[in-house]
Amino acid sequence: MKSLNRWVYAVIGVIVLLLAGLVYAWSVMANVINRELAVEQAPLSLTFTIVMAMFCVGCLIAGILAKKVSPKVYVLLSGILFLAGFLIASATTGVTLLYLGFGVLAGLGAGFAYNAVMSTMSSWFPDKQGLISGILLMGFGLSSFIVGKLFVAVTPESDPAAWRTTFRVMAVIIFVVMVICSFFFVKPGPDFVPPAAANKKATREPALDIPSGEMVKQPSFWLYYIWAILISAAGLALVSQANGIASQVGTGVSPGNIATVVGLVSIFNGIGRVIFGGLFDKKGYQLTMALDMIVFVAAGLILILALNTGNFLFIILGFIVGGFAYGGVTPTNSAIISDFFGRTNYPMNFSLINTNLIIASFASTIAGKLYDASRSYMSTIFMMIGVTIVGFVVFLGIRRPKRR
Repeated sequence: MKSLNRWVYAVIGVIVLLLAGLVYAWSVMANVINRELAVEQAPLSLTFTIVMAMFCVGCLIAGILAKKVSPKVYVLLSGILFLAGFLIASATTGVTLLYLGFGVLAGLGAGFAYNAVMSTMSSWFPDKQGLISGILLMGFGLSSFIVGKLFVAVTPESDPAAWRTTFRVMAVIIFVVMVICSFFFVKPGPDFVPPAAANKKATREPALDIPSGEMVKQPSFWLYYIWAILISAAGLALVSQANGIASQVGTGVSPGNIATVVGLVSIFNGIGRVIFGGLFDKKGYQLTMALDMIVFVAAGLILILALNTGNFLFIILGFIVGGFAYGGVTPTNSAIISDFFGRTNYPMNFSLINTNLIIASFASTIAGKLYDASRSYMSTIFMMIGVTIVGFVVFLGIRRPKRR
């Protein structure tokens, strides 16, 4: 298995994250599920907050036990949790089992898979940390579009309860694919030399190589952590409310076309992850982060135009730009941890930075409450722009640690 081309491992990683990332398809799934359940937006949005929080918990557990538990085990466990979670969620009569099945179990499964992929598959690319992070996470980002479209396509509007059967089928498919992919989770041996190093190309050395206990004493970690919370909150607010935003403007647009347009957030999220990851490798963190925030503000302004004018074309453009902007956050998380703090303790350090999503995930619930209060998604857009502006202020204090 270790003789495989390293790009094979990248492909396997993308496949696993494509399945694990279906938690981001909640915006589309919730719309279909709520045809039968008919609950308020805020309690339904809480499902997304729970799944993001448990995703972080799963990622953290995998990081803590990285030296004791094989990544293969985590991928297998992820498949089991998705199987159980979707089966439990399919039996719900309200939101309680959605919280348990989709929120807790599927969230944990996604976190286990996420850490296993990022710590294992990215270890084959020490020379391309930004790019490989973007490629791997592209699968996570594109999941919303692919799974969302499939979910709508196979769940007929004529049967409000059809989503239950869809959930059960998805549970089995995810489990089987995760089991197969788990066999490819191997790390490079001590004699592995990446092509770039073999060709004597210069590589950027990490500023430090320290354990998590030392990392959390660094001001640069906490400033970046706050930045990640703010920018992730902007992205999660958009992702969780995208279906509602599109529906508010496109009152005459069919549910299938709404799902397609919402999927643009996911498509350009995936594209943004690769581009911003490559940009990080070439230009460093400052330009990458600054450009990401500029694009986020631009997306918010476009969506304000959409809501004010009722022009659905602005929704399409806003989702493209917003998805692209959100795509810049996750590869930067991965690359900056490797670049600032080294690879030796990467699994644990990476899982710690990802806990920012526990806090950021409340953006979904807040956005839902804002909509329930105002009956307009304009408040969501203002929230996106506001947290991004605060993020820029925090960004000004972030500095790459100097080698001691």
